[in-house]
Amino acid sequence: MLARARAAGVGRIVTIGTDLADSERAVRTAERFGLYATIGIHPHEAKDAPADIAAAFDELRGAAQAPIVAIGETGLDYHYNHSPAEVQRRVLRAQIAYASAAALPVVFHQREAFDDFVAILRELWDRTAMRGIVHCFTGDAAQATTFVEEFGLLLGIGGVLTFKTAAGLRDAVRTVGLAPIVLETDCPYLAPVPYRGKRNEPAFMVESANAVAQLLDRSPDDVAGTTTATARRLFALE
Repeated sequence: MLARARAAGVGRIVTIGTDLADSERAVRTAERFGLYATIGIHPHEAKDAPADIAAAFDELRGAAQAPIVAIGETGLDYHYNHSPAEVQRRVLRAQIAYASAAALPVVFHQREAFDDFVAILRELWDRTAMRGIVHCFTGDAAQATTFVEEFGLLLGIGGVLTFKTAAGLRDAVRTVGLAPIVLETDCPYLAPVPYRGKRNEPAFMVESANAVAQLLDRSPDDVAGTTTATARRLFALE
């Protein structure tokens, strides 16, 4: 999979943690294969979060031999409600506070919880000092504009952009333009056309780049170069 990614022109990979055990696996994988990692507690897993999230994250960071470049995936998900909403909100607040103190960006997850998510951002987010991305963004133009213009957040765009049903997302991308976009996969989910239904992987990101290029009337190389530079700044990869 990594060889296919390199052959497709993918130069850097950030692998994402979604609970403490998964975050440790992400770090070990990054160490083994020369990748980057994030550590975080996904809203699905919020019910199992430790009482002292900061101490747990400090321990992970202290033992890591690979770069930990962000906190997340964290956020709110009211679609499945695998964790109670009030617990999701508490765990999200704790991770935003940790990221702020550690001067790390945040990888956000938001599904069917826009109002509560924005309320917490308005409470805690300092766009002058913090960086973040709403990963796997599939919202509409109004939501995209709120995230970008009010909070200075980036939008993670992946395979969904190629789906026939994603007219609203395509309108959102047209509205905000290329500057706030980072390409992502959401592996192993949401493979782009023509790979839909298969396990997603980084090499398929070429299709998402091509879709953005066509949508915004830019060249694929321009899209790849611009979004790569944006990702580097977000995660301080240089």
